[in-house]
Amino acid sequence: MLTSRKKKRFLSSLVSFSLLLATVGCSTPAPSATQPTGDSKSPQTKTEIFVSAAASMTDVLQDVKKEYETKHPEITLTYNFGGSGKLAKQIEQGAPSDLFISASSKDMKTLKDKSLIIEDSQTELVTNEMVLIAPKESTISIDSFEKITPETGKQFAIGEPSSVPVGRYTEEALTKLGLWEKMKPNMVYAKDVRQVLTYVESGNAELGVVYKSDALTSDKIKILATAKQDWHSPIVYPASLVKATQHQKEAQEFLTFLTTDFSKAAFEKYGFHPVK
Repeated sequence: MLTSRKKKRFLSSLVSFSLLLATVGCSTPAPSATQPTGDSKSPQTKTEIFVSAAASMTDVLQDVKKEYETKHPEITLTYNFGGSGKLAKQIEQGAPSDLFISASSKDMKTLKDKSLIIEDSQTELVTNEMVLIAPKESTISIDSFEKITPETGKQFAIGEPSSVPVGRYTEEALTKLGLWEKMKPNMVYAKDVRQVLTYVESGNAELGVVYKSDALTSDKIKILATAKQDWHSPIVYPASLVKATQHQKEAQEFLTFLTTDFSKAAFEKYGFHPVK
């Protein structure tokens, strides 16, 4: 038999247990942090478009990117800037690229001949001019490519002709003027047109040849002269979808945007010219 004290302990324990059961039975479990509520929506995955573009397009395409991604929040544009020949070689070797914008028809033709672009998509976007530049504080006062001499350009920066279109155009122009062989010992070769600009800006080269669009981006250089169009091949920027693209529709939509009034105005702002 239970003693009076034991009865009291037993009854107290029984009451506590009953209260615990009542609390558990009446409460509704709160949803866990990972428990779906039925109202949440998964965020939309963005489509990334890889654009291989000539280095001379750097500034204008950054402006275009801001506008395009604002209007198309589902798209992310990723640029790979460089010499057109080098970019074409990367595409040949399987580097990811949805769209190729070249500073020369020759590098685009290289990919076309190897069936690496979608030919029906090819579009000529803009044209450009080639200019002779010097550091802003330079005392060199020549006003024509024809007046370039080994004495005036002891360090003469140009793009590497084998992979950089502006270097190829420079070789054509200087050959036309009978200056190529004379200037070769003084040449400093660059991996792309922006490196040519940097060499002249920094004073590491006394003269350099870049596109007019690149020269207009810098307040550290001055333009001495403009090359005549008949001295070199036409400076045209063709663009085309890469055949290996996994996002043909989205890449085509961006390429089409590059021909709109907004993009045309942006190209002109940076010194490019419309295709005639």
